[in-house]
Amino acid sequence: MARILIIDDSADVRAALHRVLTAEGHEVEAVPDSGTGIRLHHEHPFDLIITDILMPEKEGISTIIELKQEYPGLKIIAMSGGGDFEPYGYLDIARRVGAGRTLPKPFKREEIIEAVNDVLTRGEEPSGKGEPD
Repeated sequence: MARILIIDDSADVRAALHRVLTAEGHEVEAVPDSGTGIRLHHEHPFDLIITDILMPEKEGISTIIELKQEYPGLKIIAMSGGGDFEPYGYLDIARRVGAGRTLPKPFKREEIIEAVNDVLTRGEEPSGKGEPD
């Protein structure tokens, strides 16, 4: 199975994703901010990173851009509830900058499992748009 990093400022989201993905047999780490996530990835690279888009210190779009510049083949799933805006605009941008899949929050357990399996079974991620949701 895969080493997966979850980056999300919501403790509830981190806990839920950790529970679901661990039950699927993955090794999962979850952190509350992009800085910590990027540092952990530098220290011991992950097979997949799942990141929220809207976070207080460093938002997910910048995180995706930074990681894809350093690790072009890195597999990334972006997720967003959109805050005061519809999440699809943010998720479209995330696809354009390198996320292989996107998920609007809230999503079902089956949707995250399917997205993870899809991204992990593909070869190197495309540099442009990912697969449609």
